[in-house]
Amino acid sequence: MDMVSPLIINLIIFVLAIYVGYHVVWNVTPALHTPLMAVTNAISAIVIVGAMLAAALTEGTWAQAMGILATALAAVNVFGGFLVTRRMLEMFKKKTPKAGTDKGAH
Repeated sequence: MDMVSPLIINLIIFVLAIYVGYHVVWNVTPALHTPLMAVTNAISAIVIVGAMLAAALTEGTWAQAMGILATALAAVNVFGGFLVTRRMLEMFKKKTPKAGTDKGAH
């Protein structure tokens, strides 16, 4: 019986992760988006660790390159998630009136 190449198995896992991730993200209601962003940032940090392990423990340049790419993409996801979360939380802060914009001072 022939063995399936590890590259093919990793490619199948990658495609399935894209499919599941797409459906999970787009089916979240907007009210839950901000609380879930904090959780996803934590999960993405775990993904970074897994991607670094994949890059370090694989044999072959192609697999190591894919692990490095996965690490970079997960890092972008984490930092982007923190920026989006911070921006969304700033939308809920009360705005203080700026000096000189008080209409009753005339």
